[in-house]
Amino acid sequence: MTAPILIVDDEPANLALLRQILGPDYSLVFARNGAEALTAAHKHRPSLVLLDIEMPGISGYEVCRALKANPATEGIPVIFVTSLSEVGNETAGFDAGAVDYIVKPVSPPIVRARVRTHLSLVSAKQLAQSYDDAIYMLGEASEFKDTDTGTHIWRMAAYSSALAQAAGWEHAACLQLEMAAPMHDIGKLAVPDAILHKPGKLDAQEWAVMQTHCETGYKILSKSSAPLLHMAATVARYHHERWDGTGYPCNLAGEDIPEMARIVAIADVFDALSTVRPYKEAWPLERVLQTLREGAGSHFDPRLLALFLEIMPTILEIREHWQKPQPTPESHSDLAPL
Repeated sequence: MTAPILIVDDEPANLALLRQILGPDYSLVFARNGAEALTAAHKHRPSLVLLDIEMPGISGYEVCRALKANPATEGIPVIFVTSLSEVGNETAGFDAGAVDYIVKPVSPPIVRARVRTHLSLVSAKQLAQSYDDAIYMLGEASEFKDTDTGTHIWRMAAYSSALAQAAGWEHAACLQLEMAAPMHDIGKLAVPDAILHKPGKLDAQEWAVMQTHCETGYKILSKSSAPLLHMAATVARYHHERWDGTGYPCNLAGEDIPEMARIVAIADVFDALSTVRPYKEAWPLERVLQTLREGAGSHFDPRLLALFLEIMPTILEIREHWQKPQPTPESHSDLAPL
């Protein structure tokens, strides 16, 4: 059920008018002063607040600031509905945290249009958050299957974004890659645990099964036409290709390998060598870097690897950051259209 709209005004006639305008289409709750407004906001968690400014006791400005100061209500949009029509009053309203300003006497079509617009924005924001949450959970699903790698997917995603930036990618594309990269190994959900967690070297048959995770991941992620998931599908399929054409699953070589996958390949190997795995201890940094250098032109795109080595101070800062206890990764709902 959609959260109600909270209407706050100390004049019964104004409450009645807004009920007449919005009542046929929306669930409404009412408050006659600032104190009642704050109580109602906490009780009902409204989708929108229509708020008078001049009220006895707590003013509308104070109510709005109080709502914005509380994490539980800060996301509720507030529209001031008031007889104060000076530019300074409107500016004060926006400074208090309002998203819109309607001057009395109100026009029913304008009220309905403004309410509809801001509720649509709320729905869009909630959809974007749901999308981000789903992406995060997909990444966590693959990590859950491969528990020994800890925060591997988030570290290598941050490395990938930093390398993409060094390679000249636009900011939005770097953020998109940072969200896509954690899903690169989602195909491992189909790999038996006995193979995934084997402490020793895989035999030929086991290795063949392990290699299927690239195509499996691609099949899972390519079901969507969303650009971010299309990027994730591409990365999942090609992140084990090698610059010299000896990788898998498609034996692509050079620039035939999508650049996003070439970037993730470097970030993925750097993190794998730098951390403990079921089959190895963490390598010292110099050994890791020497192995990467030896792979330039065979395993890795030599241009991208050179850029990665140039930004090593940034990479090490990222690694140090992820060695600390981490909250849930922040949402990137400000990405380019998904």
